[in-house]
Amino acid sequence: MKSVQVYDPAMCCSTGVCGPQPDPDLVSFAAMLFQFQTHGVKVERYNLGQQPLAFVQNPTVKALLESEGVGVLPLIFWDNVLQLQGRYPTKGERPDWSRAAHNALQPTL
Repeated sequence: MKSVQVYDPAMCCSTGVCGPQPDPDLVSFAAMLFQFQTHGVKVERYNLGQQPLAFVQNPTVKALLESEGVGVLPLIFWDNVLQLQGRYPTKGERPDWSRAAHNALQPTL
């Protein structure tokens, strides 16, 4: 099963899309992750403020936090391989991520 792991900075809720004016990039990112899940991608999302143990248990995440601090977050992994750090996919990058998820889930003949 394909998977995406997201290590978010401390946010008020698990997705960061709460409050009177949520960040539109986080809303789009959360929607993309939901779409991945509906198409069979395993999505694991960790919030530093709510699940700090997950950050310590991943050696790559722990090392990056120790060397660069929390500014390195978010960290986004695709199948346990670091793809992005310090930011979420841009509006222009999201179609490529969605295409990659779609192609990865296509059965091979």
